[in-house]
Amino acid sequence: MFRPLAVYIGLRYTRARRRNHFISFISLTSMLGIALGVTALITVLSVMNGFEAELRSRILGMTAHATVLEPGKLLRDWEQVRDRLHGAAHVRGSAPFVEKEAMATHSGRVQGLLVRGILPDEEPAVSIVAQRMSAGQLSDLEPGAYRVILGAELARALDAVPGDRITLVAPQPAVTPAGIVPRLKQFTVSGVFDVGMHEYDSALALVHMRDAATLFRYGDGISGVRLELDDLFDAPRVAHDFERHLNADLDVARYAVVDWTRYHVNFFRALRTEKTVMFVILTLIVAVAAFNIVSTLVMLVTDKQSDIAILRTLGMSPRAVMGIFVVQGMIIGMAGTLLGVLGGVWLATHVEGLVKTLEAWFHVSFLPADVYYISDLPAQLRWADIARIGGVAFALSLVATLYPAWQAARTQPVDALRYE
Repeated sequence: MFRPLAVYIGLRYTRARRRNHFISFISLTSMLGIALGVTALITVLSVMNGFEAELRSRILGMTAHATVLEPGKLLRDWEQVRDRLHGAAHVRGSAPFVEKEAMATHSGRVQGLLVRGILPDEEPAVSIVAQRMSAGQLSDLEPGAYRVILGAELARALDAVPGDRITLVAPQPAVTPAGIVPRLKQFTVSGVFDVGMHEYDSALALVHMRDAATLFRYGDGISGVRLELDDLFDAPRVAHDFERHLNADLDVARYAVVDWTRYHVNFFRALRTEKTVMFVILTLIVAVAAFNIVSTLVMLVTDKQSDIAILRTLGMSPRAVMGIFVVQGMIIGMAGTLLGVLGGVWLATHVEGLVKTLEAWFHVSFLPADVYYISDLPAQLRWADIARIGGVAFALSLVATLYPAWQAARTQPVDALRYE
C-alpha cells in the first residue's frame, strides 16, 4: 500500500494549496481537535497520578508497610520477633505498638478515638508523625507521665489544647465493690499533629506504649510490630516470606504478617478504577476529533476524482490509490498527536503554577485548605501514559482514514472522466 509513488503523491496533496478552503479548514479543526484531546488526556491523567501519589504517601506515612500480629492474642514475645526480622532483607525499620479503641471526654464533649501506644524513639522509623507535629514533640511522651498527642481535628473536636487534661475511657470495665464501672484515666495533652489525612487527624491519639498497656491492661503484651520496608510495592511478597519464616519452626501458624494493601485495597482500587474511567471518557474526545478525518478525506476524494481516474488510467493499482489518502490521514493524525503530546507535557509540568496564577488573578481558591486536605494540584507525568495516549490517538486517526481511502480505491476511471 505504501509504495514510494503513493507516499510522494500523498505528501504532495498535503503540502499543496487546496482549491477548496473548506476542506483545509476541516483538516485543521481535525488536527486541533486531536491535539486538544491528547493534551486534556495527558494533563488529567498526570494530575490523577499526582493525587494518587500524594494520598499514598500520606496514608503510608501513618500506616506501616507490614505489621506482625498474633491473631486473636497479644504479642508477648515481640522483642524476639523483632530481633528475628530486624536484620532481614528489605526491612528498614521497626517499632512495637499498642492499639485499641477508646473514648475521650473534655469540656463536656465526648469523642470516639483510636489510642495508639508508641515508643517515641522508635516511631519515626515507621511513620511521619514526628515530622508533622504542629505543637509539642514525640519525646514529650514519657512512661508514667500519662501524656497524649492528639490529631489536629480531634483536638478541635474536644476543644483541647496543649496543657489541658482529657479523660480516656477504656472499653474494659473494672469490677469494684460498688459494681462495674468504666476504666478512666486522665491524660495531659502535650502536643498536636497534623498529617493532612482526616482518618488520622480526627480519630488518632498517641500515648507512650507503657501507658497504653496500663490503660488497657495488656501487661507485657502489645498489639504488634510495625515494619518499614525498602519497597512498599513489594510488600505483599515480603510479608508472605516473613510470615513463612516466623512460622517455620512451629506446628501451627502462630504469627501473621499483614501488608498495607490489605488495609487500603478498596481505596486504591477505587482510584485505579476512576483513572481508567477518565481515560476511556477522554479518549472519546480524541475519537470524535479523529473521525473528523473521515469527512475531510471523503470531501477530498470527491474533489480529486479526476486525478484519481487519471492515475488509475496510467496503471496505478487500487492499493496504491488507497495509500495516497491513508498517508494524508496519517499526517493529520500524527501532527495532531505530536502537538497534543507537546501541549500535554507542558501543561502537566506547569499546571500547579498556572492554577496558583489563576487563583491570584481572580482571587479565588479552587482547592480551599479548610475543605480539601490536598490544597495544591500535584501532577506526576508518566512516560508510559504518554506513550499509551499517543498510540491510541494515532491508531484512531489511522482507522478513520480507511473508509475514505477504500472509497477512493473503488473509483472507476470511466465514470470519473465521463463528464470531463
